[in-house]
Amino acid sequence: MAWISIALWISMNTDALQAGDQTRTLTVDGRERDYLIHIPESYDAASPTPVVLVLHGAGTDADITVRFTGMTAKSDEAGFIAVYPNGTGKKPFYHWNAGGEPTPFRSNDADDVSYISRVLDDVENIINVDQQRVFATGMSNGGMMCYRLADEMSGRIAAIAPVAGTMIIEDANPSRPVPVIHFQGMDDRLVPPDGPSKWTPKFLSFKSLDETVSIWCRVNGCPETPEIVDVPKVKKDGTSVIRKTYGPGHSGAEVIVYEIAGGGHTWPGEVSPFRILGRSTFDISANDLIWEFFERHPMTSTP
Repeated sequence: MAWISIALWISMNTDALQAGDQTRTLTVDGRERDYLIHIPESYDAASPTPVVLVLHGAGTDADITVRFTGMTAKSDEAGFIAVYPNGTGKKPFYHWNAGGEPTPFRSNDADDVSYISRVLDDVENIINVDQQRVFATGMSNGGMMCYRLADEMSGRIAAIAPVAGTMIIEDANPSRPVPVIHFQGMDDRLVPPDGPSKWTPKFLSFKSLDETVSIWCRVNGCPETPEIVDVPKVKKDGTSVIRKTYGPGHSGAEVIVYEIAGGGHTWPGEVSPFRILGRSTFDISANDLIWEFFERHPMTSTP
């Protein structure tokens, strides 16, 4: 009878078969909000398909993030659905409520966890989603939001991949281990690995990379001493990369960190649009590594 259920689902969700980009609108807590969804040509409505949330940085939006990250091309190659939600603010200068105190640019009145949950509900209405393989990645403030989602939505988010964004929330106590792969430019002046610096506006606060990693090693039951590997040089670009692997811990969860010496506030493997953001490394591709990590870490139950 399974084929009857699939046929019924397809008949009730005809727009699910349209490949390409769509912008969809929701009303959440009285606000009209939208998101961009990319459906690859390979999508088959009869097969449950993974979803990757791609969260923009502060002061940008979904459209900019498509170009900044290159994740749409990876979606086409790998066959997952790429979903680009939008935070709040004045387009295209959106922000996420990733935790912490309000700032001059962001109040705490937007319930972005509820909004992301509603986005996933809406995606499930039009796409045959593999609910064991829903993931989140994001840049800067979007990476910070990934950590909040991992804490508060661990029942729906299987694993996360923050890029250039450490934790803002005070602590994490998810209902299950959530694997983490994190990319950090060690010369990042906007989100320095040691936490706020003289370059950081006084109203911004976020944890250091070490503090963030320590929290998620505890959450995932991983040892605090990593296996460290030097990543081979691919291109002479002024950077070098080491990989730190913590774990596996509970239910096979890992915490993996790519530290990029000479790297700035950029997406590894993609050309940085602005020199002021610093260097981007081409020794690794964040998109390739993120997807390999996500493929290894579908949703698991609590240990």
